[in-house]
Amino acid sequence: MDPSAYRLLRANSIKAIKSSKYQWINLKDAVELKKEIVSNSSELPYVGLENIESNTGFYVPSTKKKESFNSALKFEVGDILFPKLRPYLNKVHLAQFKGVCSTEFHVLKGKELNNLYLFTFLSSKLVVDQTTCLMTGNTLPRLQPKDVQKLPILLPPPNIQNHIASFMRTAYAQKKQKEQEANTLLNSIDDYVLKELRIEMPEAEEKKCFVVYAGEIEGRIDPVYMRNISKIRSLKTPYPLTPLGKLLIEKPQYGANERAVDGNPETDVRYIRITDIDDYGNLLNDWKTAETIDSKYLLEENDVLFARSGSVGRAFVYKSKLGKAIFAGYLIRFKFDLEKINPSFVLYYSFTKIYKLWLQSIQRTAAQPNVNSQEFQSLEIPLPPLDIQNRIVEEVNKRLIHISELRQEADAILEVAKKRVEQILLAER
Repeated sequence: MDPSAYRLLRANSIKAIKSSKYQWINLKDAVELKKEIVSNSSELPYVGLENIESNTGFYVPSTKKKESFNSALKFEVGDILFPKLRPYLNKVHLAQFKGVCSTEFHVLKGKELNNLYLFTFLSSKLVVDQTTCLMTGNTLPRLQPKDVQKLPILLPPPNIQNHIASFMRTAYAQKKQKEQEANTLLNSIDDYVLKELRIEMPEAEEKKCFVVYAGEIEGRIDPVYMRNISKIRSLKTPYPLTPLGKLLIEKPQYGANERAVDGNPETDVRYIRITDIDDYGNLLNDWKTAETIDSKYLLEENDVLFARSGSVGRAFVYKSKLGKAIFAGYLIRFKFDLEKINPSFVLYYSFTKIYKLWLQSIQRTAAQPNVNSQEFQSLEIPLPPLDIQNRIVEEVNKRLIHISELRQEADAILEVAKKRVEQILLAER
């Protein structure tokens, strides 16, 4: 009786599939559903939903190995991992290695099908438009097994499947190449900024014991903090290391504790949360507003936001062209003296290894890592003249624009290829 299952989005997709000149069958007749369950095994790599990139299905390795789990499904090379949870994220994956995966996946093996073709079809708009309408549950919307098994699948002749697989393989390779170029350019920003500031990273030390003088202790005596702060203060740079707190025009302010709700970019004031900011100071597309708006939290041109909890250290420079916005409680607002420092220079310094070393040292590793306002103000930043700061900002801006262009080109390559697949499969009889 769920009305969402009868939405036109799903009905139109099914109609298009059944109107194709190619044969269609239910998914359960096109694949073998594999259910080999393993428990508490760390021998094979573990794949969770968080390890699969939306829309591309690319595997993203975890930074930490998953040591144990209650149960998981075993998969082989060429198997397809089809998600049960939040299918609109389109995290379908074609396995390139043997491993185990979360039970939030179905493990599918095609019957006499080109696996890359089957993966392409299952991650296409034709399927996502259906699964989006079939979710049940509010907090964790999932697909029911019987609905997955009934998904209609097109079965073109082997030569058509191979043709589709061939040009999709080329499209994925071209996309990866563009993304690799973007990542290389992004990684170059760190070295560029440090080179302009004439800073060299200190040598890594293997020793576990070192001397700390009483006069250097600032309320903390944990060894990681003292070791890393000592490294940072030993940096050689021609520019004065100046605490951020001495570059402010007013005290930092914590954000508003409000509930985020879906927003309208044309009429509402945007509510910026930590999760709306990526690791490189970009504002993501997810648009939210607060239930109530307090004017004291309204952002002004060149305000800098730092994440103080969770994704500690993420930073963002607000520009008025983004429209009116307020900021959430786990962010801190800094207003800098523009005669001394370019706020974007502070942002780009936060991309560097030095900043990340400081952040690793200063944050408290509670359930949620956190840093307070006083600790952020203690960050000593090399302060070159404004003309050098502006030159660094201008160059990094150019690189970031080029990175954005490369990523847009990468996404466009895949979108064009997917549309071509639909044209082939839905060609008139």
